[in-house]
Amino acid sequence: MSLKIIGIGKGIPKRKVSNNDLCAFLDTSDEWITTRTGIKNRYICTTESMLDLSETAAAQAIKKANLKSQDIDLIICSTICGDFVTPSLACAVQERIKAKCPAFDVNAACSGFIYALELASLYISAGKVDNILIVCAEMMSKHADWSDRSTCVLFGDGAGACVVTRGDALRYTNLSASGETQMISLSSACGNNPFVDNKTENRYLRMNGPDVYKFAVSAVEKEAGQALQEMGLAHEDVTYYILHQANKRIIDAIRAKIGLPERKFPVNIEKYGNVSSASIPILLDEMIEADEIKPGDTLFLCAFGAGMTVGSCILVWE
Repeated sequence: MSLKIIGIGKGIPKRKVSNNDLCAFLDTSDEWITTRTGIKNRYICTTESMLDLSETAAAQAIKKANLKSQDIDLIICSTICGDFVTPSLACAVQERIKAKCPAFDVNAACSGFIYALELASLYISAGKVDNILIVCAEMMSKHADWSDRSTCVLFGDGAGACVVTRGDALRYTNLSASGETQMISLSSACGNNPFVDNKTENRYLRMNGPDVYKFAVSAVEKEAGQALQEMGLAHEDVTYYILHQANKRIIDAIRAKIGLPERKFPVNIEKYGNVSSASIPILLDEMIEADEIKPGDTLFLCAFGAGMTVGSCILVWE
């Protein structure tokens, strides 16, 4: 492969919402949420836009990479929906940070970070660019049904960003999509077309939790086995399994199937909830800030999301 991460950052809203805060308007409890999801808090946008979060994450990543905005050759943003349908979030980030480069969004739901890494690898391998800014930003609070305790308690808002350049860290990637569109879905606005019978519908995120659980556990276990076999590695050779932070019970079930200690499966879902495609870069940023990832560490990254998309990769940290 062809890239390494040289800078990473995150953007988090100011408003922290605890499980107890949700009890004020939902028939739920801290114990009910925690035991089923592992989530204690999440951050929700009140005054911030997705662009605000993206700018903060991007600025941190560029600074840590010892670059300037003018050094960025391409911007790839992962989001299920930016502040606007058009222009893209990537173009808005480009304007905000005063970069001069192509910019576009990708939508692979929660797998978006891995999808963006592979796209970046292809661009760098082709010799078209040197430095790529990847921004994953999600505002799940605007898509959740806040009267449905089975879904709204899961999600949080945030952004994670990284700068990648030429290197040998990315050793393996695999992307897939099963085309199962009803397991997790979010309808678009219907507009006011006078030639269409526009019926009022709830335009909230819908999810079949039990089916997602089964899919995720099976998919991640399969991805890990396939990646390690292709790389000639054993499960024990992986320093950390950095998985999409969707639900602690999903991560625990995957860990039990693989049969490795808890320390190899870092989590931060108790602080942020499910931040969709931003969850892995936010976790990476925290681990790097805590000096938990060292040069030479082997990382297996895997995420799953609506579609049902799956992305996995192996990074040997440089």
